[in-house]
Amino acid sequence: MKEIRIAPSILSADFACLARAVTEVVEAGADWIHVDVMDGHFVPNLTFGMPIVAALRRVTRLPLDVHLMIEAPERYLEAFARAGADRLIVHVEACPHLHRVIQGIRGLGLRAGVALNPATPLSALEEILPDVDQVLIMTVNPGFGGQAFIERMLEKVRRARRMIDALGRSIELEVDGGVGPENAPALVEAGATVLVAGASIFEAPEGPTEALRRLREAIQHVHAG
Repeated sequence: MKEIRIAPSILSADFACLARAVTEVVEAGADWIHVDVMDGHFVPNLTFGMPIVAALRRVTRLPLDVHLMIEAPERYLEAFARAGADRLIVHVEACPHLHRVIQGIRGLGLRAGVALNPATPLSALEEILPDVDQVLIMTVNPGFGGQAFIERMLEKVRRARRMIDALGRSIELEVDGGVGPENAPALVEAGATVLVAGASIFEAPEGPTEALRRLREAIQHVHAG
């Protein structure tokens, strides 16, 4: 039975109170903290960079799952490693020399992941899958938080799980975009092992603590089964 991890995405947190927001979800039982780095080129938005990762490192010991939605991510791997990232995820669409980038991440002692946009076929994973620690399936088009889940991505998650299982390696299967209690059970049934949740946790009317509890509760019966 695979452990299911919940990784709150700080993209939806209150940036004016970021340390408090992260501390709250850590105390509520988050497993990782997901950090969406956007450059305004690869995706149509700007977020944050190494200083925020370094600041987060000072307030939590949880793994920092840093998702690089940027062009030429290889230029910044060492800087994010120094800032305190534990995991670096790069997009296959942004890396013409993907194997070199993945080896660069692992050479820094970090876990290495690859992400696929919704329209990118799983065949893009075939040659790199043996070299990665995690696969991130985007279930929205990257660039903004709070988007609606693309339903047909559920089947893509199932197919990604079959690819990973056929390889026989322990690779995390992560999903990011529109994840909440209403679709988390189906994603876990499809084979996801890491759920990135932003708006459904940080923007929930009941507050992050209760929202995280509800998300965990929604997947418990699936995991038990």
